[in-house]
Amino acid sequence: MFRNDPGGESFEEMLRSLAEELGRYVQRSIDNVDIEDVAGSVGVDPAAAREWFETAGGWLSAQTESFGEELAKRAAAAHRPDQPVRVDPLGGAGPHPLDLPTDEQGLALAALDSGRWIIEPGTDALAARGDGPGPSDALGIVRELRVRDWIGADGKLTATGRHALTRWLDAAASS
Repeated sequence: MFRNDPGGESFEEMLRSLAEELGRYVQRSIDNVDIEDVAGSVGVDPAAAREWFETAGGWLSAQTESFGEELAKRAAAAHRPDQPVRVDPLGGAGPHPLDLPTDEQGLALAALDSGRWIIEPGTDALAARGDGPGPSDALGIVRELRVRDWIGADGKLTATGRHALTRWLDAAASS
């Protein structure tokens, strides 16, 4: 058991208490609904509406009861008793792999944006326009950029593509 509260309530007990209070709140909310008024406004038989509200209330109460137990069980499994409990809702969050273009994708976005590269008419391949190096994977890069909605059918950068290019340039500048 975790002891974070000087009063002695364990973390699991606190979660159960919160779930019980949520259940009481839901029940009070349902009890305060004027079922006759609601049924009349939507054109439903008041007896049927009352039955539906009672069924829904029972289901919600059961869900909140099991919710507290589930929270307590997961909290106990996730933390060792000798460690203090820290809740970080974004602890496991990280950048999505599609958020930052690879160097090859970023280079292609920049070259398309500047007009140094184009998508050859009638194909799905990148081609260099004028002097300068061409793409290393002319077909694959176009496919990758389209899948991510970074370029449109016309080969022009979409708004999402411009944002991706900005993220890539910012990351390159901070390296």
